[in-house]
Amino acid sequence: MFEQTFKRIDNILRNEAGTASELDYVEQTSWILFLKYLDDLEKEKKTAADLAGKTYKPILSPEYRWEKWAA
Repeated sequence: MFEQTFKRIDNILRNEAGTASELDYVEQTSWILFLKYLDDLEKEKKTAADLAGKTYKPILSPEYRWEKWAA
């Protein structure tokens, strides 16, 4: 699953104008992976809060969450 996702990201970024190698877009790939990690962490914290009967306020505003823009 992850390998296919990385390959898809790699293909999209490689097709951008001005990229000659993977080094040209490694920064963007790292940022995308960080945002996905943050989204997953937010979901885990919300689930834990729900199970404990507490409320959880997400760090990110709705328009910046993964499911909003990464589709």
